Amino acid sequence: MRETNCFPFFIVMKKELLDYLSAVVNTDRLALFNRIIKNRTNYITVVLEDIFQAQNASAVLRSCDCLGIQNVHVIENRNKFQVDSEVSMGASKWLTLNKYYRKKNNSHETVKFLKERGYRIVATSPYSNDVNLPDFDITKGKIALVFGSELPGISETILQEADEYLKIPMYGFTESYNISVSAAIILYELTEKMHNSQTIAWQLTEEEKVDILLQWIRSSVKRSALIEKRFWEERSLTD
Repeated sequence: MRETNCFPFFIVMKKELLDYLSAVVNTDRLALFNRIIKNRTNYITVVLEDIFQAQNASAVLRSCDCLGIQNVHVIENRNKFQVDSEVSMGASKWLTLNKYYRKKNNSHETVKFLKERGYRIVATSPYSNDVNLPDFDITKGKIALVFGSELPGISETILQEADEYLKIPMYGFTESYNISVSAAIILYELTEKMHNSQTIAWQLTEEEKVDILLQWIRSSVKRSALIEKRFWEERSLTD
């Protein structure tokens, strides 16, 4: 009997679709997907605001993939986000990119969206009450790390609406790290803290895993849309 609550039924349908599509995936690749999904997280997410340097943007995506950060939020106020495939090494194929470009103030819309989903907005920029990276408390809740472009940095909108401010300790003459280096350092430090924590529930939910696995399979299988169409046609015949 079909469930009366449409939301659980929809989840069941997505799982059935995942099983159907998984049957056409190479066994080794499917095993790789199932291994990697265990270390994916949405507890930490990354926000890239107006990044116009393709190499820097791509390097950040590569770090996110390597460290298991699944969702990246891309703000396009003035600059269009571009990826350099040679630098990213195909990382964008495995990440979930959320783009914000339709509003007058996309930065505000992004902050609003993330706060409604329980994220702390953490600006990675020197500020009057910033916290050094080693001292940052990762246990207080989900984190959205905001990185700005090289010269202008993070916008005033983000600085004003951020909940916390984070900086990397520096001991040389140079005033700042390259954005891709900064992102790699911060993400490595915080994901290590996250994995070593005994209290943080950082793993994906089962529904999140299904959605991401479907995304990966669709990106990997030729004519996946046709196979998926066949699934729905066959499924409709059994209803």
